[in-house]
Amino acid sequence: MANEPSPILPMMTAAQMEALLIAEAGEGEHGQAGLRRMILPAPVALAGTGLDNVEAGLLAKMDERTVFMMGDNPALPKMPGQPKLLDFFKYRFGGLTGRHLTTSAKRALDDGLDEPVVMACLLHDISNGCLIRADHGYWSAQMIAPYVSEDIAWAVQYHQCLRYFADESVGYDYPESYFRFFGRDYVPPDYLRRDAEYARAHRWYMKARQVTLYDIYFFEEEGEEIDPELFKDIIGRHFREPEEGLGFDGSPVAHMWRTMIWPNNFL
Repeated sequence: MANEPSPILPMMTAAQMEALLIAEAGEGEHGQAGLRRMILPAPVALAGTGLDNVEAGLLAKMDERTVFMMGDNPALPKMPGQPKLLDFFKYRFGGLTGRHLTTSAKRALDDGLDEPVVMACLLHDISNGCLIRADHGYWSAQMIAPYVSEDIAWAVQYHQCLRYFADESVGYDYPESYFRFFGRDYVPPDYLRRDAEYARAHRWYMKARQVTLYDIYFFEEEGEEIDPELFKDIIGRHFREPEEGLGFDGSPVAHMWRTMIWPNNFL
């Protein structure tokens, strides 16, 4: 039946999650100083998990001293007032995503690839850092489009679909780790196959394909930390930093960057 629960592994109980989502009273901001502030996870993080009732549980806890979080979360490093790209690597991207991106870009740089491809490798999974994982190539491309050349954004977008499809002519095989991630019988949906076929015929195909070639498909292989400052000059040449700071320049994607600055805002 359509309404039967999926056979997924439980993360935690709703009560356990609620206990983790309440910050003790602190300095706060935006008029919330001294209040206990609750974090309601985004719907995309709860749907299908069986924890949808977390929302009702937290709403029931509201009172004059317990509210929902808006603004800076004291558990996260405070972002500069006019944040630049490297600030997100330093203060928002978790160790896994940050290390993954810098390792991919460093490998491309060491092998002498063109700077636009190195830049695409550095940005290809950027939405995984502190925004969203599903369809991350499309999200990441949209986030960076106002600030990079069209071919860089294109390469980031189409790495999403191309990574599922081998190309023996350039030495790209379906990643062995995907059998572990998704199961041996997983079949990519039609939209990914359609987009991959489109990308194969495009003049920028190899830019996106090189991103997949320099991607790392099992995170345990990424090794030591790489200082993102290594890419400061390349970023300066290929990423147009807005004077107002990412998230505050009025661009069509500014809200995405603001969401990473304040990822726990209730609304």
